[in-house]
Amino acid sequence: MTKLLATAACNLDIDMLNACYPLFEEERVQAIEWSFDALFDRGVLPPWFEGLLQVYSNAKRLIGHGVFFSLFSGKWLPEQAQWLETLRTTSRRFPLEQVTEHFGFMTGKDFHEGAPLAIPYSATTLRIGRDRLKRIQEAALCPVGLENLAFAYSMDEVKRHGDFLYELIQPVNGFIILDLHNVYCQLENFQISAEDLLSLYPLDKVREIHISGGSWEPVESEPDRRIRRDTHDDAVPAEVFSLLDMAIDRCPECKYVVLEQLGAGLQTAASRQQFYQDFLQMENMLDAKNKHRNGEAQNDFLPFHIVSNEPPVEDAQLYQQQRELSQILESDMSYNEAITALNQSSLAHSEWNMEQWHPAMLETAMQIARKWKKKV
Repeated sequence: MTKLLATAACNLDIDMLNACYPLFEEERVQAIEWSFDALFDRGVLPPWFEGLLQVYSNAKRLIGHGVFFSLFSGKWLPEQAQWLETLRTTSRRFPLEQVTEHFGFMTGKDFHEGAPLAIPYSATTLRIGRDRLKRIQEAALCPVGLENLAFAYSMDEVKRHGDFLYELIQPVNGFIILDLHNVYCQLENFQISAEDLLSLYPLDKVREIHISGGSWEPVESEPDRRIRRDTHDDAVPAEVFSLLDMAIDRCPECKYVVLEQLGAGLQTAASRQQFYQDFLQMENMLDAKNKHRNGEAQNDFLPFHIVSNEPPVEDAQLYQQQRELSQILESDMSYNEAITALNQSSLAHSEWNMEQWHPAMLETAMQIARKWKKKV
């Protein structure tokens, strides 16, 4: 089993950096996960931050995590081509040990800024996802992976997600980020057991684990119910630490365990102290687990060096459906009006299976899309 590294998600965010500083000072951060595309619009990095990245890159302890690529957009967009080119330049400047992206497509009119939401698990989306992963791999020249999604419209999606991830990564010898707060969201929102849900994932393909916190949101369709959201703005719940203890032993190839929290949730001394305590709790657990791990990996997840000169895979119908869905989710219409609009859209009676979507989860998708729309 691979040795585990206590890793911090660390970006150019003053609140996040303030929370991480004591951990750096005590030399506890064994690796950094950097959301590199959050800085694509910055021409110059501060020298001190560039130095931090270079130190970890030189030590082969810098990993990259993308947010804005929109892997499953039905149409190949100029923003995606530019994203890849910037990744190519960035990864030559700061060599990365791996690059990962979020699962799903981004809402919004250009599908490059918005909320990451689920897609239908179809032959079309499988072809598109495989094509995009190959392009990311060719640009970064390192192992590539995908993060499991917190959001699902239905229990059927929850049960099929692990298999679909496995099919996506196979052609590039890719890996999975197992985000345990995302798992926790699905446990709570769909009332499935941890044992049953973890058994649905190819855990031998997990090279990285995320832990984080989130929030509870009410829904009008079920006034007595709250939905667990992956908002990354609070401390790690005890349930997620329990999931970490359970999952690590089942993930023999896991190397990085990452504590994530957005800077917006780290603006007080108390929240930063809790972040420090969460990191120490994670570190102590990893130290104990490492006593029984020999450090030998069976899969290096190295690229197959597949370079394709084929044009990007696209699907006009999927693109149209995504545009319609984004417009509905981001609009100010009510839940009932959204249902009517969906029934009149091209998503009706399609591979999206929208007729099976749980009302509370559709309402949650509307909340997520509208929140991200306000951000951008």
